[in-house]
Amino acid sequence: MKIILACGGTGGHIYPAIAIANTVRAHEPDSQILFVGSTRGIENQIVAKAGYDITHIDMYGLNRKNPLANIKTAYYFLASGGKARKLIKDFAPDFVIGTGGYQCYPPLAAAAKAGIPCAVHESNSIPGKAVRMVEKHVNRVYTNFPDVAERLAHKEKVMRVGNPLVSENIVRADAGTRASLGIPKNAKFVLLSFGGSRGAAPINENMLDFIAEYAPTHPEMYFAHATGSAGYTASCEKAEKLGISSLPNVRIMEYIYDMPVWEAAADMVICRAGAMTISEMALGKKACVFIPSPYVAENHQYMNAKVLADAGAAMLIEENELSPVALRACVEEIAGNAENTRKLRENIEKFAFRGVAETIYQDIKQLIG
Repeated sequence: MKIILACGGTGGHIYPAIAIANTVRAHEPDSQILFVGSTRGIENQIVAKAGYDITHIDMYGLNRKNPLANIKTAYYFLASGGKARKLIKDFAPDFVIGTGGYQCYPPLAAAAKAGIPCAVHESNSIPGKAVRMVEKHVNRVYTNFPDVAERLAHKEKVMRVGNPLVSENIVRADAGTRASLGIPKNAKFVLLSFGGSRGAAPINENMLDFIAEYAPTHPEMYFAHATGSAGYTASCEKAEKLGISSLPNVRIMEYIYDMPVWEAAADMVICRAGAMTISEMALGKKACVFIPSPYVAENHQYMNAKVLADAGAAMLIEENELSPVALRACVEEIAGNAENTRKLRENIEKFAFRGVAETIYQDIKQLIG
């Protein structure tokens, strides 16, 4: 098989494409697999590390704050069509799939025009602009959340499959899991919190204030918080001032490299609400408090989290309502009530999908046939 995967911008777009590519390669080792991204995006590092080739078609999103900047957007949009047509002609793919971001549009539109079967995957509960632009061109729209079809014009193309994850091998906690992480034996409840690889200042500030208030009087609980690279120094300084740096039941980290192990060890997780994060939490059956980022397109993280909150599968705190008091209320509702924890774990598992990349691969084969 010769396949093009178009993605870019964020890990939430890139890793699903890699999961699909890995599955194609596993079935057909001789496949020719080419990624399409931006020259300036993190996809270049991630795709190269995964062992795939990448080419570039630069695109820019609309700038609503500075309309003059859209002159450049228009230029790149017009230029992208010719580049995409040349790419399709030269590479001659059997299939083209996009997993989100503006980079999806040129190759998918060009492939459709050339009569090559193609598809797009939408991981969020609200279809992004790029997905809405390409849905009329593609043969299939793969989705993760329920009711996404209701927000699309071509409902007949929708196939709900879940999010393809690079690894579905969820670590299961055993007697040695917490010990391997250095968590004390007397810890009866482990709370894991983070705001992403770079971190989120509001989450860091409020989590540290909450921990300073709560941890000293709850030695049976263990608090593990990852600040992200951008907030680590400031968070360490604040933790020192608050007097929590030396507490035996508190650990402040910059980044968690063995996240699957920490997630397995945790009884509760407080984090952002990206689609990939939610899929991982669902597979791991975690009791979660989601604090959606308000800085993403169309506020889609809030909508992701709200779908789960409405289903009784997670708790939700909007960032403008985030405070130590709000955090304490959520922690006590989960840590202090085993029945609440059980219900959250059971309900979030209903959003878990397994074998997603395999499902997509099999459907791709049918569409090609």
